[in-house]
Amino acid sequence: MRVGVYVDTDNITRNGGRGLRYDVLREFACRDRSDALRLNSYTSFDRERAQTDEDYKRNVQSFQAALRDFGYKVIVKHVKWYINEDGKRFGKANSDLDMAVDVLLEARNIDRVLLATGDGDFTKVARALQNMGCRVEVVAFDNVSGDLRREADLFVSGYLIPGLLPGESRGPDWGEEGSRVRGLCHWYDAIKGFGFVRYMRSFTGPLWVTDTTREDSPYASTFVHSSELQRAGINTQELPSRRHILEFTLRPSPTKPGELTAQEIALVPRPQVRDPRTPLAAGRGHGGPEPPNRGYGNAEAPARGYGSGSADAPARNYGNTETQGNTG
Repeated sequence: MRVGVYVDTDNITRNGGRGLRYDVLREFACRDRSDALRLNSYTSFDRERAQTDEDYKRNVQSFQAALRDFGYKVIVKHVKWYINEDGKRFGKANSDLDMAVDVLLEARNIDRVLLATGDGDFTKVARALQNMGCRVEVVAFDNVSGDLRREADLFVSGYLIPGLLPGESRGPDWGEEGSRVRGLCHWYDAIKGFGFVRYMRSFTGPLWVTDTTREDSPYASTFVHSSELQRAGINTQELPSRRHILEFTLRPSPTKPGELTAQEIALVPRPQVRDPRTPLAAGRGHGGPEPPNRGYGNAEAPARGYGSGSADAPARNYGNTETQGNTG
């Protein structure tokens, strides 16, 4: 299968995808041994700022070089500055039209298109691609258009893809005991006060196989107690839920040897500590120090860790909560 990946870089960076690992995104798009025919990243560059801000210039150049190392074509939109009615200066660099035109022109040679954006302006683009015979997948994080989610043949929250965002530490790989992973509570018993959280162990298997008892399922399901959820400030009356993405640590079960439980839970997304507009390097070993807190956003990718391995809890298939097709 021939795959095309089109990344609305600034949109992704501003909306939860800060630190996106573009090599992992490529692996996800080609997860079933598909070939990456097109890999395009659309980003902005302020030439005026680059003349006086060496840190900004160096980091953006490093980011773009890292993307090229991963096989992406970098399409740069230069920032243009304007004066509004109040006399305030503002910059604009919108790549939506460029991205839409490119994907539609190239679609005749592509079987599956992955759009990395949450912008609702791409809803009609997705529909046009489907009418041309392409399967359309969307990966995004926050502020995702509901229309775009529903139009896609498959929507996957980027938070749930193993290794797509950097972890908080260089600890165990995703899915191993002691690792931090993200998932959704797909079953909850309010009377008994416990439930199960399903997370993606890897993306090497068929994503539609959500029954974690099947050997070919890429998912695992782990026990969660109401006390852990309440400690995180989660209203358990709203569970199960597709809206609540949980980040948690996989810890050994105190009652069932060999099984893991979800502990130290936090809701995702959480507030960004650093200015999300700050451009950072896109890959491991690429890029210099961070520039001041201003810019047009790109991402870093420290060493990744994702893998399989986790004890499945005795949960059955309650529907695909990690991924969402055009009916969700």
